[in-house]
Amino acid sequence: MTRYIQRNWLPLALGLLSLPATLLVLGCKDFLSVTDPDIIPEANSAAGAIALHDGAVLRLAQAVTGTQGPDALFLFGGLLADEWRSGDTFVQRNNQDRRIWDPANTFNAGPFRNLNRVRTQGWAAINGLRTYFPTPRTNVGRMFAFIGYVQTLMGEHYCNGIPLDSVAGSTIVYANPISDDSVFGLAIRSADSALANLGGADSTQVANFARVIQGRALLDRGDFVGANAVVTTVPTTFHYDVTHSVNVNVNQINALNNGAKRYTVADTEGVNGLPFVSARDPRLPTQLGKTTDLIFDSQYGFRILRQGIWGQTSAVRIATGIEARLIEAEAALQASDTTSWLNKLNALRAGAVLPVPPDTSYRPVAGTTLAPLVDPGTAAARAKLMFYERAFWMFSTGHRLGDMRRQLRQYPAFFSANTVYPKGQWFKGGTYGDAIQMSIPIEELNNPNFQGCTDRNP
Repeated sequence: MTRYIQRNWLPLALGLLSLPATLLVLGCKDFLSVTDPDIIPEANSAAGAIALHDGAVLRLAQAVTGTQGPDALFLFGGLLADEWRSGDTFVQRNNQDRRIWDPANTFNAGPFRNLNRVRTQGWAAINGLRTYFPTPRTNVGRMFAFIGYVQTLMGEHYCNGIPLDSVAGSTIVYANPISDDSVFGLAIRSADSALANLGGADSTQVANFARVIQGRALLDRGDFVGANAVVTTVPTTFHYDVTHSVNVNVNQINALNNGAKRYTVADTEGVNGLPFVSARDPRLPTQLGKTTDLIFDSQYGFRILRQGIWGQTSAVRIATGIEARLIEAEAALQASDTTSWLNKLNALRAGAVLPVPPDTSYRPVAGTTLAPLVDPGTAAARAKLMFYERAFWMFSTGHRLGDMRRQLRQYPAFFSANTVYPKGQWFKGGTYGDAIQMSIPIEELNNPNFQGCTDRNP
């Protein structure tokens, strides 16, 4: 079993806040130079290499589902998409939900920084493992897979012009901004490196994880044939999870929604949003709170909508064989093979293992099945159904915002920002903005090579 050991390893993230000049003027040098005995900038022993590896495992869980205020990516990105609404009083969450483009939003830095902590700590772990703990080799492969995974997430969620800073010892090496497409290219190569570094008990699991990552990044690049080819050997039953515990990192999808009521499940948000609640789809059981069970921002009188997939310590599947089949289905659709496309979607629905709601107040109740789909008959309707299925199969697992951008980028004849993203009146007042992706946080201006997003194209 992989050990989960938190290391407060150097804040080597993109988005690292530079020390204000005023602190230096005030003579805080002695304070700032205090050594943290728990910091491991690089491994000098087998134990150090393993600690960096295990720390990256925890860092990944924290980045996607395990932190709040600022929030983990699956939640904060889902606010900008149509998966979640802000039940909160914090302007940072409200503005994200309203699609307000604001690099200065103080919640922006957290997800960006956390993803890059996975990436930079993954590299440090690779170097240490190769030097001090080369067996099992799959540990190295896992770190390459983690790097490829967060690179894919960054390319899907953030605007063009991402600076992937690195580190040398304890010194930040500032990078030049690159396009989302180039980040996807790096993710594909990272997945290749994962596949080239296998050997150990987890080899099959890590290999399947790397193949799904690679297929996903190829899909993001519009290489449907290539994406299909790399995922065909991934079993439908495969899943790669991030895990949670009460003592280390609780599942914040549950905590911020079911518990704190600062997030509420969205339903047909802003005209265009998908019916995540009203569809009563058994892949997403939901519960409408009692008349007095309101969102945290109770002044508006909105009842909380809770999800019934995850509990406080539930694992979250970040890559699955279901995703592999969905990639194959979309490749078939792109090849005008509508028969194979529909058969693949219906095979998933027929064999679905659906979440069991925590109690009967969640709808639909356990035992509900998924009826087979029928061909809607037009290219536009088929594309719409394809993304609908992806949204419900992979709700709040970091896929939706990237898919909304792909709809604009890869299917412009059928979709536009005005038909995909929430629009019109926001449910607490005011109107939606025009953000279609997350902004790179303003803290990145500390990088002299970064002058802001290159562009905001999908």
